[in-house]
Amino acid sequence: MQEVAGNGLLDRRLFLKTGFGIGAATLLAPVVMKNLEAAPEAAPVNTASPPWMHTPGAGYSTYGMPSKFEDDVVRFPSANSAIPGNGVSWTPLHLLEGTITPNGLHYERHHNGVPQINPSQHRLLIHGLVKNPSFFSIENLLRYPLRSRICFVECGGNSNAGWNKSPIRSEAGYFHGLVSCSEWTGIPLPVLLDEVKPTKKAHWLIAEGADAFAMQMSIPLEKAMDDAMLALYQNGERIRPENGYPLRLILPGWEGVMNVKWLRRLKLTDCPVMARNETSRYTELLPDGKARMFTMVMQAKSLITSPSANMLLREAGLYQITGLAWSGRGKITRVDVTADGGNTWAEAELQEPVLSKSFTRFRIPWQWNGSPATLQSRATDESGYVQPQRKDLVAERGRHGFFHYNAIVSWQIDEFGSVSHVYDKDEIAESSDPVDIDAGWD
Repeated sequence: MQEVAGNGLLDRRLFLKTGFGIGAATLLAPVVMKNLEAAPEAAPVNTASPPWMHTPGAGYSTYGMPSKFEDDVVRFPSANSAIPGNGVSWTPLHLLEGTITPNGLHYERHHNGVPQINPSQHRLLIHGLVKNPSFFSIENLLRYPLRSRICFVECGGNSNAGWNKSPIRSEAGYFHGLVSCSEWTGIPLPVLLDEVKPTKKAHWLIAEGADAFAMQMSIPLEKAMDDAMLALYQNGERIRPENGYPLRLILPGWEGVMNVKWLRRLKLTDCPVMARNETSRYTELLPDGKARMFTMVMQAKSLITSPSANMLLREAGLYQITGLAWSGRGKITRVDVTADGGNTWAEAELQEPVLSKSFTRFRIPWQWNGSPATLQSRATDESGYVQPQRKDLVAERGRHGFFHYNAIVSWQIDEFGSVSHVYDKDEIAESSDPVDIDAGWD
């Protein structure tokens, strides 16, 4: 007998049960993007061999590219900026599966364009409060023993349209897609810091990029000596220019702006540099008049990617609800899902391996009866932190928020199967009052 919650969510182990798991795919109703709503009915099955079986296929290529039939799976760039080269492009999370983001779809955030750096001319300088200031060429760095780890990088401004008084209508990835997950390979930063030997006065590390913006960010030395990495490779190949080629700083679990791209300099100091992105940005006024600064860790967050905004459920039946969860504080330990706006919850299955500070894919089967429903997911991490409802986040942070939006996301499904973004049922959507979404993404 199927175990069913009050909202139609089925036991997360249902797909694995005898007699159901093997044929589950044939019982799942399709979820399609809305623009396919008018697609014609499928033609009768033709048992004749298709034309591509009668003509030799294409030859070899020097670099593989996606199928031409997947040309809609692309990053979505922000509207034209007043400053060329300053903007973002979102990862299409709603069109992807698994947990690893392809290199060509990793989100982008640039302040003054993408530099084209010749690696033979690039140098990393580590200096300041150290006993042995040193230069390192890329050739030098490639001689060190390399290490790999999988982790997410998330822009501190990701999902910031959630602060708006009215819900945004974009697809899930084009709202929450300033986050991606990769296998990064490089040199543990403590290895090089041990060589330059920081003095006892050193408490901060100032990272600087080699782009025309000359990004500078302050990093506590404790984090640098913990799990920081100088990344040279992403998902097995050299990092691409838009993601920091030839050298990028990776700080697992910390906001994207601190993972400085095109890294050229690390200066050890006794205090933070108080750069633009530590003062005029990333400083937020709270309701009690105090300000948040140096909010480095990304809190636990989850997102249902399917079904999600602007998708269509063609018919009542069995669907797979799936999405992603992540936390800068460690592993995701649990994701709960509701289909009735939070009245009842069911625990989703977490896809193995569940890694610290990495995307975790969750799944749960759902029997939709064809009536209106509201889907939400709620993540819990190993620190015990639970992803908040939007009303609670707004109450805590006030109306001056811009960064670190991690509230529960609600997708509403109407009786026709159309999916849209809504706010929690006990909130009243106010008149549109959008934030300045080009003001500070990083």
